[in-house]
Amino acid sequence: MQQAALRAGSGAIADTQADAIPDPLAFFVSDLHLQAALPRTAQAFRDFLTQQASRARRLYLLGDIFEYWAGDDDLETPFNRGIADAIRAVAQAGVEVFWIAGNRDFLVSEGFAHAAGLTILNDPHVVTLAGRRLALAHGDAQCTDDTDYMAFRAQVRNPVWQQAFLAMPLAQRKAIIEGLRQGSQAAQKEKSSEIMDVNQQAIAQLFADTGSALLIHGHTHRPARHVYSDAAGGKLRYVLPDWEIDATPARGGWIAIGVDGVLRRFDHQGQLIAD
Repeated sequence: MQQAALRAGSGAIADTQADAIPDPLAFFVSDLHLQAALPRTAQAFRDFLTQQASRARRLYLLGDIFEYWAGDDDLETPFNRGIADAIRAVAQAGVEVFWIAGNRDFLVSEGFAHAAGLTILNDPHVVTLAGRRLALAHGDAQCTDDTDYMAFRAQVRNPVWQQAFLAMPLAQRKAIIEGLRQGSQAAQKEKSSEIMDVNQQAIAQLFADTGSALLIHGHTHRPARHVYSDAAGGKLRYVLPDWEIDATPARGGWIAIGVDGVLRRFDHQGQLIAD
């Protein structure tokens, strides 16, 4: 009843091919980069929650859901609170919601998890759905060719660094993050596209470490379905798209798995993407 009530909201994504999935087990989404400056993207995410994710048993948020996260005390910002409430509504309707941190929102902690009604997972995470073993990750840890980023990642994921950073006033933290964002945008212009993509040896290691032949991740903003063949059998790597409905053309989308064990990719309008 609660899930049906959620789906009765906006009709922006209803009556599409995505609704035809029989008894969806889980939806996977990442890289929405939600921020108040992009209201159409935020609304599209709310529509996705009420009309798609609410039909599933599980929802996996695989990082960079927010453009940045300065700490759980930023929950008092109305925009952030609104997103947390929207996620919590889906959880209260009976959907299990899970979170893997991205490179933009790795400071999400138990305060946000409680507010949004979700469970934080380690990266990578392995889950079995419809008899299929899936490895889930954000994807930034596999971009090992970008040595500057990997050094930065190691620094900011250090608990000592995080404790010192979170001890600063919220306004100071936001100012530091804004400076880091500007520096990152400038640095990316000097890097090749290959450096900013995942390293294939790192992907092979992730398959080996997780014992999975299926991987879903985001981060690279290069949505695709990659097929690998080796002596141990075929492997599949699915890359989630980033979202920006405020852009022209709009972009976004998600992956779903049904009780039949089939993984399907959809664009932001819920249209099936042929593999």
